[in-house]
Amino acid sequence: MPLLPKTPPNELKRTLTPVMLWGLGVGYVISGMYFGWNLGLAEGGTLGLAIATFFITIMYVTFTFSYAELACAIPKAGGAFDYANRALGKDMGFVAGMAQNIEFIFAPPAIAFAIGAYFNLFFPQIPIIAIAIFGYVLFTGLNIYGVKAAAMFELVITILAVGELLLFTGITIPHFDFKNLQHNALPHGWQGIFAAIPFAIWFFLAIEGVANVAEEAINPQRTILIGFGSAILTLVILCILTFASSVGVAGWEAIVYKADGTTSDSPLPLALSHIVGSNHVLYHLLITVGLFGLVASFHGIILAAGRSVFEFGRVKFAPSFIGKIHPKFQTPSNALLVNMGIGIVALLTGKTAEIITISVFGALTLYIISMISQLQLRKKEPQLERPFKVPMFPFFPVTALVIAIVSFIAMVIFNRDLAIIYFVIMGICYGAFKIFKSKEV
Repeated sequence: MPLLPKTPPNELKRTLTPVMLWGLGVGYVISGMYFGWNLGLAEGGTLGLAIATFFITIMYVTFTFSYAELACAIPKAGGAFDYANRALGKDMGFVAGMAQNIEFIFAPPAIAFAIGAYFNLFFPQIPIIAIAIFGYVLFTGLNIYGVKAAAMFELVITILAVGELLLFTGITIPHFDFKNLQHNALPHGWQGIFAAIPFAIWFFLAIEGVANVAEEAINPQRTILIGFGSAILTLVILCILTFASSVGVAGWEAIVYKADGTTSDSPLPLALSHIVGSNHVLYHLLITVGLFGLVASFHGIILAAGRSVFEFGRVKFAPSFIGKIHPKFQTPSNALLVNMGIGIVALLTGKTAEIITISVFGALTLYIISMISQLQLRKKEPQLERPFKVPMFPFFPVTALVIAIVSFIAMVIFNRDLAIIYFVIMGICYGAFKIFKSKEV
């Protein structure tokens, strides 16, 4: 009997289908529908967050199709790092890759804390931080075990989370009143639009993680296009439904502030409590199944982060042991374990909102460099095989680039201290990279 060819020792195994990529793409992001985005209403009101979300949605649609061209042409685990490295050189490649690492490593701690808070509602005797750390260990272990098992789990839990959002919409839409969207729609004036940008980005943050598993996709050119395209379409629809049905029940204040006047990052249960009350079975069902949305994003971003950091180690932009594959499971186990360690340290700081903002800084840096890389590659390598080409070139990548730059500037203006922290992290890492590479030469 002929032996099947083995996967080379430093390459990832191809097992992912288009449906699995859809599950990963939606799963990476879907927690943003369940928590966090409503805090943007306190900054910009209904109109301010809606305008910010409108432009951010345009950015993500144009970015996603532009990024799909890169992912299909260069299906490597490093994603933005590999594209920038090829188009703009090693220095910009490092900056793009490091920004991607910051996005993917710093988003999970915030989600882990939310998961701990959800579980704590049912098991108050167990500390939130203990549940969050247990989740890190559990899902890191699942990712080490195998990408196919991890992707199948992600698919199942994502379908449940999407179903719950549709159920929520079905319950709330009959109680929708357009007047609730108009009430106090722009409480802080036009500057509220810019202040709301990070929360609008939270609706879609990490969709680009699909590209980081391109190397593990069966027939990546076709699989990535279908998976990416269907994922962004699903997320745009869910964003519109979630935003409108939540605010339309009783106005934006009702899904930002609790009865005691404190802010809440759980808009859906607050909206539902105005319809069925907090003791109704549907209310408890929403809280229970809402946990799946958090788990889907937490698990999915851990998966993408493992591939991103793995690629850094594989090309020796980081210690080479990070770029090693597990000999049995053929997964980036070392990278996953390093990410878990950093994530737990970030989790222990308790600064979840600040961690989210730093993650968004990383994401916007990645988007800006990726779009510049695509424009440059079209000039530098016009003969590069591109199984999928972004429509309306260069309009799509330029649109994504402009909105990302404006968003980044607004983020710096409204989050100056965190911007300094982000730039310091990037500067230290870049300095270490230059010293490390110079010693190799």
